[in-house]
Amino acid sequence: MGRIVLLLLMIPYAIWGADPQMPTMSFNLAAPESPQEVVGSLNVLLMLTVLFLAPSLVLVMTTFTRFVIVFGFLRQALGTQQVPPTQLLVMLALILTVFVMEPVAQKSYTEGIKPYSENKISYDEAFEKTTDPFKNFMVRNTREKDLALFLRIRHMENPKSIKEVPLTIVIPAFVISELKTAFEIGFLLFLPFLVIDMVVASILMSMGMMMLPPVMISMPFKILVFIMVDGWNLLIGNLIASVK
Repeated sequence: MGRIVLLLLMIPYAIWGADPQMPTMSFNLAAPESPQEVVGSLNVLLMLTVLFLAPSLVLVMTTFTRFVIVFGFLRQALGTQQVPPTQLLVMLALILTVFVMEPVAQKSYTEGIKPYSENKISYDEAFEKTTDPFKNFMVRNTREKDLALFLRIRHMENPKSIKEVPLTIVIPAFVISELKTAFEIGFLLFLPFLVIDMVVASILMSMGMMMLPPVMISMPFKILVFIMVDGWNLLIGNLIASVK
């Protein structure tokens, strides 16, 4: 789809640069006569690019990464292979992401998109007010160490306020912080189930049943423990509470 859109956008430029002596089809196309027309075309191209990259933006600008990685660790810790299914875990992570990001998206729409659609603010002001809630959210959930890393890579001075930090710095720092947080939560999830695996393996070895896979015996116990502590409620409650 992206290649098709790019080809369609390149057709006018190919026609403008063609030899005028060559026979052309009956298209009434002309080169832009003012910078405003060029800027308008670039804005359309930018909007199409943003729409095409929207799924990727969901991954890198929201808590979806944290949720889906933690759910993956949980399934590995339980040893249930493909239960719950990957599609279900992804949808659950997406639903929780929408739940967490709804206030941020609502603020972005109220302060940026809605006034711009009513012609109350300019395009530049609308873009800034639309992205500011997401930037503030990402900065709150980003470690200073990660922000400093990318600022150092770009050879930039320490900013005095959040507004001075560009999105090109905030987004990669936020992704790294989300990965670290998800792995920390995953490690804590593994610990109690690892203890169960070790206890079951020790009992089987003491009984001389070394040919019996310990995972086969420990998995029902791990599922039972997870049900007894109301694991899903506990996990999702703490996941949402971990978001600042």
